[in-house]
Amino acid sequence: MLLEPLYRLVFTYPHGWGVAIEGLRGAEEQWFFLAEGRAEGSVAGSFRGANHPRRRTDRTFLPDFQGVIETEDGATVLVNMSGFGRAYPAGRRQIVVAVTHLAEVEPYARLNDVVCVGTGEVRAGESDEETVLVIDVAELVWEPPAD
Repeated sequence: MLLEPLYRLVFTYPHGWGVAIEGLRGAEEQWFFLAEGRAEGSVAGSFRGANHPRRRTDRTFLPDFQGVIETEDGATVLVNMSGFGRAYPAGRRQIVVAVTHLAEVEPYARLNDVVCVGTGEVRAGESDEETVLVIDVAELVWEPPAD
């Protein structure tokens, strides 16, 4: 298995809303966040999106993220992410996600049937406005299985 770095996403959530429902095992939460930021690397440009994660009672977020990268050369790349926003460590919570893309034009259309993975962290600031999310996205390159 081979991973090739594609790009880094750096973004904030300038707007967000949430609802907490108390249950037998604690509160479960549903959130809606609007994201703004940038992608840098093989795919580079402005990034916007919406995440509507559920937060389990163990404080783990389950992201359900759809976004768009408007590349510097004028292409549109749709992005879909799901995975885990872990509740640890404090101040730099871990992110692990599966990422897929959809684009009309090369060199980005080749990503239409590529599975990508991302790892990153939520870098907490003094306030919600200072919290920054950083995710490094890599392409999972197909290789034949060993005999």
